[in-house]
Amino acid sequence: MTSLSVAVDIGGTFTDVTLQDAASGQAWRAKTPSVPSDPSLAFITGVRLALEAAGRPATEVTRVLHGTTVATNLILEGKGATAALVTTAGFRHVLEIGRQDIPRRANLYSWIKPARPVPPSRILEVVERVGPGGSVVTPLDEASVAEAAEACRRLGVSAVGVCLLHSFAHPAHELRVAELLRAALPGIAVTASVDVLPVVREYERSLATILNASVMPAVSTYVARLEQRLAEEGIAAPLLLMQSNGGVAGAATIRRAPAVTALSGPAAGVVGALQVAQAAGIGNIITVDIGGTSADICLIKDGRIGLTQQGRVGEWPLPLPMVDMITVGAGGGSIARVADGALTVGPASAGAEPGPACYGRGGTMATTTDAHVALGHLPPSLLNGRMTLDTGKAEAAIQANVATPLGLPLHEAARGMLAILDSNMVGAIRVVSVERGHDPRDFALVAFGGAGPLHGCALADLLGITRVLVPPAPGVLCAEGLLAANMRTEFHRTLPTAGLPPDGTALTVLAALHADAQAWFAAEQVPEADRRTEEMALLRYEGQGSELTVPWAGTVAATVEGFAAAHKALYGFTLEAPVELVTLRVEAIGRLPDPVMPQLGALPAPTPASHRTVHFAAGTRETPVYDRATLGAGLRLPGPAIVTQLDATTLVPAGWTIAMHPSGAMILERA
Repeated sequence: MTSLSVAVDIGGTFTDVTLQDAASGQAWRAKTPSVPSDPSLAFITGVRLALEAAGRPATEVTRVLHGTTVATNLILEGKGATAALVTTAGFRHVLEIGRQDIPRRANLYSWIKPARPVPPSRILEVVERVGPGGSVVTPLDEASVAEAAEACRRLGVSAVGVCLLHSFAHPAHELRVAELLRAALPGIAVTASVDVLPVVREYERSLATILNASVMPAVSTYVARLEQRLAEEGIAAPLLLMQSNGGVAGAATIRRAPAVTALSGPAAGVVGALQVAQAAGIGNIITVDIGGTSADICLIKDGRIGLTQQGRVGEWPLPLPMVDMITVGAGGGSIARVADGALTVGPASAGAEPGPACYGRGGTMATTTDAHVALGHLPPSLLNGRMTLDTGKAEAAIQANVATPLGLPLHEAARGMLAILDSNMVGAIRVVSVERGHDPRDFALVAFGGAGPLHGCALADLLGITRVLVPPAPGVLCAEGLLAANMRTEFHRTLPTAGLPPDGTALTVLAALHADAQAWFAAEQVPEADRRTEEMALLRYEGQGSELTVPWAGTVAATVEGFAAAHKALYGFTLEAPVELVTLRVEAIGRLPDPVMPQLGALPAPTPASHRTVHFAAGTRETPVYDRATLGAGLRLPGPAIVTQLDATTLVPAGWTIAMHPSGAMILERA
């Protein structure tokens, strides 16, 4: 008996699918253009292509995993549902006030605060008040809740978020308000902050709640549509969706808190990159996932993926636990523009429609992919011949938009486009490495995504990195990462008083969080043997504005010692100041079966499939092109070379050597 797991990652340009036989580890992969107007169409098309490649019936699929950008795009584009926010009387303008800081790269004198996700006209107040320690200062006036419900009807909203002051310390009022609103507003999505982010800081908590509410209707509709399409295909397997924390959860969890999928696809890529690196015996890596629109960068030390609660989605802080990564607008579709004699590349992207000029779908702007085509880095067609690349249109777009305005030869203009894009990514890599006390030369670079292997060696040269790892299926690694993910969620509780609590108080809070975790395990039907929990604590020095997350060490005193060590490692010093234990967190992890990773066997010395004229900075060279399927374990090949496969193309410049690892990873080494 065999069973199949299918993983689908929908990106801005392509939808990637991996179908794997759980018994043998054999995998079949598919890649199809995304359909922005209805992502579920590309989802089911990709599943069909993978099943056709395997020659297997849909009824054999027993697990469906999905990384989605639906919630992300709704937040980034401000296209969520019309929503209202219900809050405590007197706190209507919390979102408008926000914080005093401005974005890192913004001009101090010209930055304009963006419009909030919900205007004050749709923020409604109810009479109640809870103190910071959880004591009731003003009882809940249910008549004011009825007035808020009537106002929601009058405003014609599709979703309502409820975020009351200090509800994390005493949630009864907030839960009652949500209950009354659901009864009074049938068919309207209602979400409470205690179900999304029950922690201190009213601005961030309010923001997370309203963003969650605004994406609930669309995400619920999308998940229901996926389940319907799967049923029509004859697939009865449960649907598991990737979250920003690098774990998957069932559809019911995602419907309740869809904001946890904000970094769904990129998080899956990090999980997949770690699995590939560990199989190759590498523990310290910097991952660079370059897709059609953006590049996602993450540093992993000692094999542990770091989580942060200081992440952002677009202009908004979203303090839900998410994989600690940086995203920049640098991808295969990044558009090059010349303004006032200066060349910029990105963050605007040609996307899937119309796409780069070389796709022949009507695009006329010069993109990164057009530069690679013009320089000879890419083959004449992609996706096993299903997509033809038009070199003439790529060159015409670069000539008209870049070369002529700058007075440069065509190939020099194309190389300039790639150099600017690489520089943008190097800046982001330095943020996660050098600015956090890590030397990038101590790490291997894992390059993946459709465009990652084209840039891996160039980025490594700029950073002094001598080893680049290209996964067996780099272009669909986000889908592969879904197969390696476990079920995961987090439960938080901010302590009701400042300072350091007695051990007994902390243990009582942790016990309550463990009870919540066990209830989640039961709801997700995780077997007892596959349940695991980890305890974390968020601490800060008195007066600091943010916390450091460290493992709970069993006692408050031991945890404070861990905080001091972490603070010194990150900042280089400790303070002679009181320490505060702000929040406790329990991470619940449900182990799923590990995917089988077949070993790569030895093969005869490969013969180049062809030779291609490639325009390197050092000069034009006839370069051998190899099919990756012909490269066996133990093989070493000198650059320059180009390696092609279904989902990506790898560019190996002179001075680099290809070494094939038995795990299937292609390791590029600098001479």
